[in-house]
Order: sequence, then structure tokens, then C-alpha cells
Amino acid sequence: MNKRNKAILLIILSAFSFAFMFAFVRLSGDLPTMQKVFFRNFVALFFALGVMKKKHIRFGCKTKMNSFVLFIRALGGSLGMIGNFYAIDVLVLSDASILNKMSPFFCVLFSFIFLREKLKLFNILTIAGAFAGALFVIKPTFANADLFASVVGFLGGMSAGLAYTCVRYLGQHGEKGPMIVAYFSLFSCLITLPWLIFDFHPMSWWQVLCLLGAGLGAAGGQFSITAAYSNAPAREISIFDYTQIIFTATLGFMMFGDKPDLWSLLGYIIIISMALIVFMYSNKKNHEQAKET
Repeated sequence: MNKRNKAILLIILSAFSFAFMFAFVRLSGDLPTMQKVFFRNFVALFFALGVMKKKHIRFGCKTKMNSFVLFIRALGGSLGMIGNFYAIDVLVLSDASILNKMSPFFCVLFSFIFLREKLKLFNILTIAGAFAGALFVIKPTFANADLFASVVGFLGGMSAGLAYTCVRYLGQHGEKGPMIVAYFSLFSCLITLPWLIFDFHPMSWWQVLCLLGAGLGAAGGQFSITAAYSNAPAREISIFDYTQIIFTATLGFMMFGDKPDLWSLLGYIIIISMALIVFMYSNKKNHEQAKET
């Protein structure tokens, strides 16, 4: 399996893991956003440290530039998560979801700006098609949404896109995925710890289990997406992140009785079609390049 196909499978696995994370966050009930973020990352931190110990990966970067990019990755990822969790708590779920799904667009944009990765018209059109499909699925309406929460959610999607761009850079410059995940998880725990100390809400055993499940889902998602962006450019794989919508809809039906309407089904078809077009186009380009060499 070449790196691109491996990255596609990894980002789909990441989408599946994050869908489970959101389901568990919803099941955890009415808890402060910062408390949910802390426990989500606390579980992921120990998971990442365990993998680092098993694979004998040291905690540190190879260069000062990598250290700076890792800090930006952790900061962007933390702000993105807080923004997304806050939007879920305040806005209707459809609005929060579309704001979170802005991250792949920003990832492609930031990769073009900072990593000098080429952006072709084909990439723009297929990503725009996937975005249109997402709109059919989640049918966002901002008319009555809280303005502050909407801005926070939008900035959260932008911050997450920046974080994934940093992951791409770090993977290209020799940093290991488990170390990146561990640093990010530790950073997020530290910046949310003050809120946990001064505004802790007692939790039932069920809420604890839900947050543990969210943490495990997040760990799987972080490891998968870190490995994915380390193996392929954002323009080739970010579109597959939209499979999370399909996974989330399936879990919503199975766990909460949510039923997609015809507009949602149309959105699924559009998203899957865009993903297949990108996949076939990339396969064709790679086949032609292999013939030339």
C-alpha cells in the first residue's frame, strides 16, 4: 500500500474514532466544556505515553523549528477543541458540526500558504462539492444562533485546520506521531486544569465512563489523523474527513434514534461521490507517473 492510500484509510479511521468521541461527549450530559476537554485529553495523554514507552520514543523535538511548530500545533488543536465543544454546548448540533467541518478547508489553505503545497482547480472543486454535500446533511441555520458562540465555533474550525497543517510539517521533518499526540494532550490538560480546579462539577459513574470513552475515541482519532497527514498532502486526503458526517449520522440513529431525511441522504451521496472522484483521480495520476518512471 502506498503512502497516499494508507493516509486515506487512516483519515477515515480517524473520522470513525472522532464520531464515537462526539457520541460519548453527548452521552456525558450537562458538564462544563473545559471539564469535558480536560478528561478527553487526560485519557489520550496516558494512551500516548504508553505507546511512546513501548516504542522507545523520546519526548522532544529534533530541531528548534520543530519545537515551535509543535507548540503551534498544540495551541491550535486546543483552541479548536475548546471552540468545537463550546459550540456543541451552546448552538444547535447542526451549526456546531458545520463550523467544525471548516477545518479541512483551512488545512488545505494553510498547507498552501505555509508548506507551499500546490493547490489545483480540481482540489478546489472537489472540496467545494464535499462542503455542499455537508450543507445538505446538516442544513445549518444561523438566523437565531448566538453570535459569540458561532464566532467561537468558526475560529475553532480554523484553529484545528492550522493544527493539522502543523502535523503535516512535523511528520515531514521526522517527528513521531505518538510524541505529537502526547504533547498536544498534555498541553490541553494544562491549559484547562485551572477551570477544572475552580469550577469542577461532580460526575456520576456513567458520566465518568462516557468521558473515558470519549478520551479513547479521541486517542484513536488523534493517532490516525496524525499518521494520515504525515503520509500525504492535505489536498489529497482532507476530503475524506467528511466521512465523519456519515459515521456520526449512523451512530446518531443507532444510539439516539436520529433519522436522516432525504436532504441528508442526498448529502451522503454527494460526499461519497466527491471522495471517490478524488480517489480515482489520484490513482490515475500515480499510475501515469509510475509509467513515466
